Order: sequence, then C-alpha cells, then structure tokens
Amino acid sequence: MNKTFPVIAAVLIAIGAIIGGLFGRMPAKTSANSSVTTDRVISDYREAVKTISDNYAGPVDVEKISDSAMQRMLWTLDPHSSFFTPEEFRKLDEEQSSQFYGIGVSILQHRDGVYVQSVVPGTPAERAGLRYGDRFVSVDGKDAKDWTSSEVSKNVRGEKGTPVQIRIERAASATPLGFSIVRGGVPLPSVRNAFMLGNSIGYVGLTGGFQQTTSDELRTSIADLKKEGMKSLVLDLRGNPGGILEQAIQVVSEFIPSGKTVVSVKSSRFDSFRDLRSGGESPESFPLVVLINGGSASASEIVAGAIQDYGRGLIVGTDSFGKGLVQRIFKLPFGTGLTLTTARYYTPYGRSLQRDYSSGSIYDYYTHSADAPESEQQDVAPKPAGSPVTTPDGRTLYGGRGIEPDIRVTGNTVNALKGRINESAFFFVRQLVAGKIAGLDSFKTEKQSFRQIVAPGEFQTSDKMLDAFRAFVTADKESGLSAENVNSQLDYVKMRIREELATASLSSEAGIQVLLETDPQVLKAMESMPQAVKLAETVTYEASSKRLIAEN
Repeated sequence: MNKTFPVIAAVLIAIGAIIGGLFGRMPAKTSANSSVTTDRVISDYREAVKTISDNYAGPVDVEKISDSAMQRMLWTLDPHSSFFTPEEFRKLDEEQSSQFYGIGVSILQHRDGVYVQSVVPGTPAERAGLRYGDRFVSVDGKDAKDWTSSEVSKNVRGEKGTPVQIRIERAASATPLGFSIVRGGVPLPSVRNAFMLGNSIGYVGLTGGFQQTTSDELRTSIADLKKEGMKSLVLDLRGNPGGILEQAIQVVSEFIPSGKTVVSVKSSRFDSFRDLRSGGESPESFPLVVLINGGSASASEIVAGAIQDYGRGLIVGTDSFGKGLVQRIFKLPFGTGLTLTTARYYTPYGRSLQRDYSSGSIYDYYTHSADAPESEQQDVAPKPAGSPVTTPDGRTLYGGRGIEPDIRVTGNTVNALKGRINESAFFFVRQLVAGKIAGLDSFKTEKQSFRQIVAPGEFQTSDKMLDAFRAFVTADKESGLSAENVNSQLDYVKMRIREELATASLSSEAGIQVLLETDPQVLKAMESMPQAVKLAETVTYEASSKRLIAEN
C-alpha cells in the first residue's frame, strides 16, 4: 500500500472528529433512515483505498485521490466548504497576513509564455534587476517556456531566505540571462490604487481582498486624498473576493456611526442572530459611490450591503457574486486544513447575501455571476429575488443573490479583436522600451520608476507611434491583426499602448489608472456623484423595527 495512506487516514479521522465536535457528539446513526456511522465511513474508505491500491491497473497516487475525496465530501455541504493541501493552506495563510514569500513580480501569460508585467518595489526581483517584458525560460533548471502563470508562481514562491535560479529572455539581450534570487517578503496590499479622478472626486481601488491591514490602508489613502482636495469618493470593490470579516466591519466603520449594525450572523448551530456593529468614532461624511461586480464577494458584499441599507452611499455596477456563507478555518494534521461553513451573513436590514446553490454543479455556481461574462449582465435589472426589505427612507431592496446595484451599468468587455490588440500592444511596448522600435528611441526604459500616478497627457500615442504599431502588427504574423483592424479600433489601440507604456515605465498601478480613465463603470460613478451628494445629506440610521429575512 502507498506509504502516504496512514497520513491521509489520520487526516480523515481528524475531519470526522471536527465535524463531530461542531454538531455535537456523533450518534450511533447519522441519519434517521441509515445505519451509517463515522466509524463505518472511515472503515469503508480504508477498505476502498486498499482495494484500489492492490488491484488498479496502473500506479495509484493515494494522497491525490484522498484529497479529492475530502474535497468532494465538503462540496456535498455547500460550494464554499473546502479542503486545502499543505501548499494551498500555506498560501491561504499568506494571503490573510498581507504578505507572502517569493521574488516580487506581477506576471501575465501571453501566447508564447509567461512574462513579467511589473516588478514590486523593494523586493528581491527589483534588487536582482528583473524588468517589464522579461520572459521566463526556466526556474531551478526546469523548462518554463510552456508553463502557465500559476505554474511559474508556484515555482518561484517558497520559504523565506531560500534561493531560486531563474533564466529569462529579455528583448534587449541577444542571449538568455540568469539570476539567482533569494526569496523574501512580498506585500499583498488591499488598496491597489488611490488617486484623484477630477472634480474633487477621489478614487480608492480596494480590490486586493480584506487582509489584516485593509482598514489601515483605507484610512491612509483617504487621508492622503483629502490633502489633494478630495470632497467625495469612489470606493472600488470590483473583483474583491473578500477575506477577514473584522476588516470588513472596520471598513464600514469609516463611513457610518459607531454602534450601528454592519452585518448580522446567523449560526448554523443556533437559530439566533448576532449583530456585529461598527466602531468608528468619527466616520467620514463625504458623498460616496461604491463600485461592485460579479467578482465582489463575501466581505465586499458586507461593505456594499451596509452602505446600501443605510443609504450612506450609491452602489454602481453589476450584481455582486452572492456569497453569504461564513467559513471558519480549521488546521488539520500534516499542514492541511479546511474551511467549513458555520453561519450565514445578513445585511443590517435582514437581506440574505447568499445566492442559491441547491441546483446545478459547482461550475455552474461559480460561473453564474462571474466577473468575465458581464455580457449576460446588461444594464437592465433582472427579476427581483428573495423577500423584499423596505428601508426607513422608503427603498425596497431584495436579498437572495448578493447585492444589486442602485445604478446598473456593464463594465468593459473584451472581444476577440480587442484581445488580439491587447497581446500586440504588450509585445510592441516590450520592443519599444527595449529601444528596438526605429525612430522611437526616447521611450527606451531601463527599469520602472515605481511612480503610481500618471500625469495628465503623459504617454500619449502620437501618429508616428501608431504608424510604428501598424507596421509591427502587420509584420508579426502571429498577431492576427491588419492595419485595417487597428484603424477600426483606434481609440482602444491608443489606450492599450498608453496603458502598457505607463506600466513599463512607471508601475502596474499607473497602468491600471490609464485603464480606469475610460472605464464605463468609473465614468458612471463620477456622473452619479450628485445623487450620492443627496444621499449623504439625507442619510438615516434608524433601526429596523422588524427583522425580515430575505431567504432564497
């Protein structure tokens, strides 16, 4: 039998013990119509694994099938209860600590490999001299030319202080370059961008999850923007998958008075509610617009739901993901772990955040409101779901599928042609900053400056640069583009080249700022700020006289 079996069996026993502890001591029978007990399940599982190991026609990876069995077991409960291998559990812990150990690069997979998109300042990658556009050739002697982004990420991460050998292809070098980089701490900030949009409107991109430093990062960003003259704020929660509950409460506390319910938690064991309240001593009173989309989940939805229930700000975008299940993290033996649903979230006025998962597959559940296919989420509100909840100011809101925006507007969509333009813009700028585009030598860049803000008019694409881009894509047979394609999407081409130039010369944050300048949801948020001003003037925090639960 595979020698890993005793380890896996021990983990299974631990899981049984945990589940028994959560729901009371496991009785002799786990179902009124069954004689199945915990001991019998474990015994049957051991016998099944032994039978497979002894008789299967090929090699058996017992650890792999055991991991899969535990994951499937948890998914019979709900889509968010999950098992984590030691590597996955370590990554989960790193994400919640706002730091992991690696080399410090943002990477992106292109048509022929994985490339450095940006270098994180103050990290081993910056000190070693990695640059925008470097292509991974090998990692620790293993060929990486056909790897995915996740494979590169997995192999460059590791224990603090350990070396990793990397070879890269650089546009400015005739031969591959080798680097020995000692892994170190790499920050995982929650706030990825903060800058002024114009008209005294500030922007904070709280898109990196809710980690241990989230509320501190938000307060710092708001203070800095106030110094630049901010009078109102766009808080971007799009694509934010959630994280630490306490940080979501502290974020809401920045905008509503102390002592108000931020979220209600209904335990799976006790049919009762626990109201978690704000603790801010002097909340901000400026007008607020919150951006959400199908990638906004869990803690993001708690923030958006509280802001919307109290009428403290305007919600703009598309429907959020709809995750209102509370997971508790359990450490198991041998570095593994699991998250188990123990409660449900409700907004201050009783709306359920959780979308229905009773039918369909796990795939169907996770792609239903996914961020990418927003073409399904048109600027027309779908039929309401769940029980209606009426707020003190007379608005009717619905639960049962996350947070619905007050103003519905679809985000940017990328079709096949735009996707090819994106690819070509990257490869063009890679050559441009390497000094390889004739007549445009002034754009040669040795390294990113790490400036996060793009100055007005900076990196504008000239006619000369556009002519060079047309010639580049025409000569590049893999681009799939023609001069006519470029001319038909000229504004989009200009924006993408400018975004890549800002990233290559300054930082990834600067590149994102360029994209946000033409983002339809950001533009709608700015246009809707007068409505947010009215909300800020009339906001009420009356307590709900009756708790209404908007179940699925």
